[in-house]
Amino acid sequence: MKNNSKVISTAPKTNKRWWFVSLILLGAVVNYLDRSNLSVANPLIAKEYGLNPLQMGLLMSAFLWPYALANLPAGWLVDKFGPKKMFGWACGLWSAITIATAFSTSYSFFYSLRMLLGISESPFFPAGVKAIDKWFTKEDRGTPIAVINTGSQISNGIAPPLLTALMLAYSWKVMFIIIGVAGLIVLALWLISYHDPETSSDVVVKAESDIQNSQVTGDEAKVGWVDLFKYKSTWYMIIGNFGLIYTMWVYLTWLPGYLVTGRGLSILKTGWIASIPFLVGIIGVPLGGIISDYFIKNKGYAPIKARKIPLVCGACVAAVAVIPVPYVSDIHTCIALLSLGYFAASVPTGVMWTLATDVAPKNMVASLGAIQNFGGFIGAACAPIITGAIVQATGSFEYAFLVGALFLIISAISYGVFLQKPISE
Repeated sequence: MKNNSKVISTAPKTNKRWWFVSLILLGAVVNYLDRSNLSVANPLIAKEYGLNPLQMGLLMSAFLWPYALANLPAGWLVDKFGPKKMFGWACGLWSAITIATAFSTSYSFFYSLRMLLGISESPFFPAGVKAIDKWFTKEDRGTPIAVINTGSQISNGIAPPLLTALMLAYSWKVMFIIIGVAGLIVLALWLISYHDPETSSDVVVKAESDIQNSQVTGDEAKVGWVDLFKYKSTWYMIIGNFGLIYTMWVYLTWLPGYLVTGRGLSILKTGWIASIPFLVGIIGVPLGGIISDYFIKNKGYAPIKARKIPLVCGACVAAVAVIPVPYVSDIHTCIALLSLGYFAASVPTGVMWTLATDVAPKNMVASLGAIQNFGGFIGAACAPIITGAIVQATGSFEYAFLVGALFLIISAISYGVFLQKPISE
């Protein structure tokens, strides 16, 4: 049954909100370049500081644990102070920290800055989702949230050639400074142009049901940040996101190593081939949002049900794709399966954040989204460690792929079977 809710508006819908989406997307690209710069500069930094592989591995993981934990208060801060302030503070801090890293003089100082980078970046996506929740209705917010999540895939695709070119043309330190300055430019654009719809003469077209749902009821107002952990839906989202992001970070941290050690490719050839899955991921992320919006607008599906279609299907297809990877001998088939797996795992990425806007009470949208992201990046932090332990213990990647597929199936079950209704119900 289609949604025939009455539409209320006092002014025409403007394209201004899509400028905000574009600006958040640009911020996402720069945000992920800040995360990727260390992996690109890895050999030069290790040589300059005299780091062994273990020290370098610890340095590369210094971002993940603080980022995961900082997501817990970050969402609450965004709900309390609003997306403009928290986006601005986050962007300014991570840009300053990136620039400061270029002037680090010791391993301990470098390590501390990477930890601070993780903390400073944690409010970014909750703030972006909160801004879109303000400017878009439930029928059409899936696509813009998926678009801003495409920023990570764009960055993963362009980071190796772009950052390598900057590093070789100048130095790794100048490369860090350039990325930091890019963040400051995004900050200036954001502070100058962004404002919430309630402070604007531009009125977004909303359905009557959406307007009613956007008002915080007495019951919703009683749901505080700590109270979110009392609801099963919160835990289903944490568990579900753990499995999905775990798989993404197995790709991000171990794909080049697998192609070199597991498939015998040269480092030069690996650099090009390893970019293929990330490039198809650019298509997968917005596709998830488009699919979910289609089922709401054209099929009349409830928002949570519509979001779960690309989410669950993506997780299942990704699991099926990665299981046979270690058993195929042809490298082209191997890359095709890896690309299909990453593409399918990318489809749920934008939908997961949109799902938080449908499940959470209106005053807790950023909080629930950040808590879900916390679960995901616990998975991200575990991915390189578990994969490395499996490879060291068995001498192959076979069980690493099977473990990734298992987590994907658990994710699909957690979201698809157990997550059923909004927290306010």
